[in-house]
Amino acid sequence: MAIYSIKDLEKLSGIKAHTIRIWERRYNLVKPRRTPTNIRYYSDDDLKRILNISILNQNGFKISKIAYLDDDQLRDRVIDLCLDPKNTNVQIESLLVSMLELDEIKFTAVLTHAIIKQGFETVVESILFPFLNRIGILWQAGTITPSQEHFISNLIRQKLIVAIDNEMQNILAQRDKRIVFFLPENEWHEIGLLFYSLLARKESMDVIYLGASVPLYDLKVIHQIRPTQAFFLSVVAGREKEELDQLLIRLSQEFPGIPVFINGLQVQDNPVLLPPLFHVVATAHEFKTLIREL
Repeated sequence: MAIYSIKDLEKLSGIKAHTIRIWERRYNLVKPRRTPTNIRYYSDDDLKRILNISILNQNGFKISKIAYLDDDQLRDRVIDLCLDPKNTNVQIESLLVSMLELDEIKFTAVLTHAIIKQGFETVVESILFPFLNRIGILWQAGTITPSQEHFISNLIRQKLIVAIDNEMQNILAQRDKRIVFFLPENEWHEIGLLFYSLLARKESMDVIYLGASVPLYDLKVIHQIRPTQAFFLSVVAGREKEELDQLLIRLSQEFPGIPVFINGLQVQDNPVLLPPLFHVVATAHEFKTLIREL
């Protein structure tokens, strides 16, 4: 069982620590335990309860009413909110709870309902990507475990691979335009790369998917065997700006005149030196517009 400080609860739920303490005293919402040295701490069950309370409170439920709901009633109310496709924040919070509980059934139910209502591409951009950004923040803060992050990332990866496999069934003829998808060396986060490779297939492009940690030399070999009209890479792991700039410069020198599309937190949040024909891609619409012009 994991243990959490009140600051951990604040980071995960968005509820201020002093508010949590007030709710403890006034409504007995959670019951913190104490270490032998008298330091308060909270359990997984306390965290899940606070997360569900936060979801309801942010959606207009008064805390005085929430206080009388047991855990099952809390979950039922949250599920009701998840059925509203406009409630992306609720859906993101619910995915967070399913990650903490390692609950694949709950994760699948929330995600499937959202996909039915909004479509796969919209759900990935409006729910899954913000959710993954939230996980990244929690990971840096040390408030989730590697197993929880791997559990949820692999579930999302499975959904994308199934969608790609379904799209590949629609390939009827050789496609003229080719694009190579890869992650640079020491980069392992494939979810964004998988999503954009799916979009390229939907746009009738011939996709060569190389996956994680690909050396530049391998790209040259691939290009010699099957010349490409574009490259796509994703950069999520932390890098020094100079290192990233050098990577992009080397790509432009090795493959002059070939467009390169770049996605990921490291290029979206930080200014990078973009050579000619290099494009930072932030949305599905932007990417589809660019590749239609190839």
